[in-house]
Amino acid sequence: MAERRHPPAYGDGEDGALRLGVAAGKIGNGHAATGGKGDGFLSLSSGDDVAVDDRAPGGRPITGRPSRAAAEAAVRTLIAWLGEDPDREGLRDTPKRVVRSYDELFAGYVMDPRRLLETTFEDVGSYDELVVLRDIRVVSFCEHHMLPVVGRAHVGYLPDRRLVGLSKLARVVDGFGKRLQIQERLVAEIAETIEAVLKPRGVGVVIEAEHSCMTLRGINRPGAVMTASCLLGAIRDDARTRSEFLQLVRG
Repeated sequence: MAERRHPPAYGDGEDGALRLGVAAGKIGNGHAATGGKGDGFLSLSSGDDVAVDDRAPGGRPITGRPSRAAAEAAVRTLIAWLGEDPDREGLRDTPKRVVRSYDELFAGYVMDPRRLLETTFEDVGSYDELVVLRDIRVVSFCEHHMLPVVGRAHVGYLPDRRLVGLSKLARVVDGFGKRLQIQERLVAEIAETIEAVLKPRGVGVVIEAEHSCMTLRGINRPGAVMTASCLLGAIRDDARTRSEFLQLVRG
């Protein structure tokens, strides 16, 4: 199996490490956990050089993938195309830096958000109301121009016996967001994954984002914000539940 070396990319905790694996067992205040042993994300520690399987989420092999050296050469070509000297001191290591940054910015291609949601707890008592996480920062990239899409996601679901840690909802947004995307597909992928894994009575996802492809170029309209939503189950079909979700999203 082909492997690629993943440089240290993230920090998430006092030790500067990103630790996203969650073992099956207990969560929080003794709640029973169900699901797999991991969450489908990388575990990267500061200073480590972690080998990552060269596969897409779900285990599908990525075929025909260029080497890291080829990617760096492509960046060097773009620098020269701009009219710059890629051997200039300030640009000499830019191809390597760009490719390293892509490891982080497009980390969604080596994540499986479905597995992240498999660890749940069922000790929910009689709770049967909406769970909503607002203002999740979204950083994605427009697949048409490869320019940043930055905004906020609001994710909610109406549980049916299974709850998931709120941080997992944010990481699912990251898992699908850190790819080449269009906003309409992004909200659908997040919502459909939550529906498929948690099997709640309803799911709602709203993303408000600014697209650099129209704020930095082209029509040049800074401040223009696009809103896209995907509502499933009771949040779509029941008027009162839909209204409650949208009110919670608006704050």
